[in-house]
Amino acid sequence: MSTLALVPSDSDDVRRIAHPLHTVALLCVQGALVVRAITHANQMREAANISHVGMYVRTIMVEWLLFAFVILGVWLAGSPLTTVLGQRWRSGRDVLRDIGIGVAFIIVQQFLLSGLSAHLHGPDTDRAVRFLLPHGRVEMGLWIALSLSAGICEETLFRGYLQRQFTALTRNVPAGILFSAVLFGLAHGYQGFWRAVVIGLDGAMLGGLAYWRRSVRPGMVGHALKDALAPLLMAAVKH
Repeated sequence: MSTLALVPSDSDDVRRIAHPLHTVALLCVQGALVVRAITHANQMREAANISHVGMYVRTIMVEWLLFAFVILGVWLAGSPLTTVLGQRWRSGRDVLRDIGIGVAFIIVQQFLLSGLSAHLHGPDTDRAVRFLLPHGRVEMGLWIALSLSAGICEETLFRGYLQRQFTALTRNVPAGILFSAVLFGLAHGYQGFWRAVVIGLDGAMLGGLAYWRRSVRPGMVGHALKDALAPLLMAAVKH
């Protein structure tokens, strides 16, 4: 009998969607980027003047390069791109449904994680991410572009690709969700310990959503919207 923990051998969830060497290469690249991000973040926290424009543009480029690398690996393995991108929208109703699910998800998520707000908005954790926030119209426009890029590219990478690969390796759905969520949290380690923990929990919830919906698209919507609203939410909490 099929359960959430153990999936049958003929299920799509236990079929690799890319060669293992591609996954290893991707993890190595991601690891190097995490180390660089942590080092760079520490330097920028101490800097008097920060070029947010350059930082946002570089980050957007990295997001889409990783996205392209994921797509290349899936394509070379002969797997359908829909396995990491979700099924195509066939009607306006499909679009509205995924948007609605994405919005409902971030509302429920914020409610469930509200117990950690004391750690999320303390002086130390606010300082850990303050240098990231935009100032002015140009930076805000780039921030929105970055949020959209993160929603699409990171959901493709962590939920569409890594979660399915780890599920195939372990033949266990919760393990696939857990491993990809841990990596998702580690990838945001430059934001500080507590934020990385909460982002990891966020990743686990996004993983559950992707498994339930059999698509990363609602997660893309929720992820992008939450990131785009982050400056406003932090300002509201501060006041």
